[in-house]
Amino acid sequence: MKTHNTFIKVRYAETDQMGVVYHGNYAQYLEIARLEWLDTLGISYKNMEENGVMLPVYHIDITYKKSAQFDDLLKVVVSLRKLPTVRIIFDYKIYNQDNKLLTIASTELIFMDALVNKPIRCPAYILDKLQD
Repeated sequence: MKTHNTFIKVRYAETDQMGVVYHGNYAQYLEIARLEWLDTLGISYKNMEENGVMLPVYHIDITYKKSAQFDDLLKVVVSLRKLPTVRIIFDYKIYNQDNKLLTIASTELIFMDALVNKPIRCPAYILDKLQD
């Protein structure tokens, strides 16, 4: 499935006193990569929301293999596991600038109708872009 690389420089504020990235920041890294992945396909999350489609996180799974450090340049590789239905699942690998695998993760999100707060199928215009 479609894969995209996002690069993120670790800021000092994201680390503890030992210079290690706080584990809670990884969810933000995944979100940054996911939104950039959508952007590269011409899918605007903002436009999706303006059209009444929300995409909340349903499940997140993160395995920390090695610590990211202050000033590391992270490469977040995000890929779509399979074509979405009501759910869309992304897989991630995070590497440092030395190409060492630091983190493996996945997120599962649900397409939701913002007006009635109920799950819906993936909009056709998104499926069309994923099948190009």
